[in-house]
Amino acid sequence: MEHRRLGRTGHMSSVLAFGGYTFNDISQPEADKIMEIVLEHGINHIDVAPSYGMAEERLGRWVREHKDNFFLACKTQKRTKREARRELDSSLRRLRAEYFDLY
Repeated sequence: MEHRRLGRTGHMSSVLAFGGYTFNDISQPEADKIMEIVLEHGINHIDVAPSYGMAEERLGRWVREHKDNFFLACKTQKRTKREARRELDSSLRRLRAEYFDLY
């Protein structure tokens, strides 16, 4: 998998990002199979959002075990500081992550 520097972050991100929406409505065993393929092919950039159904829950185990290998991006549709912060904290909890690389 080809990687390129992501802006000024210094992170060498795979040119193909994994879209978490794929996990919107699938089982954990199906998600596990997909994540094995993602890792096997060197994809290291994950994009997810709380609006993607079960995506954060399905990715949680993988983020916890492999966070150092991933650039983790998330987003929100909330528009107030308080709502966005609450959603950010909930997303981190579901993803079993301490931080996002991009939010």
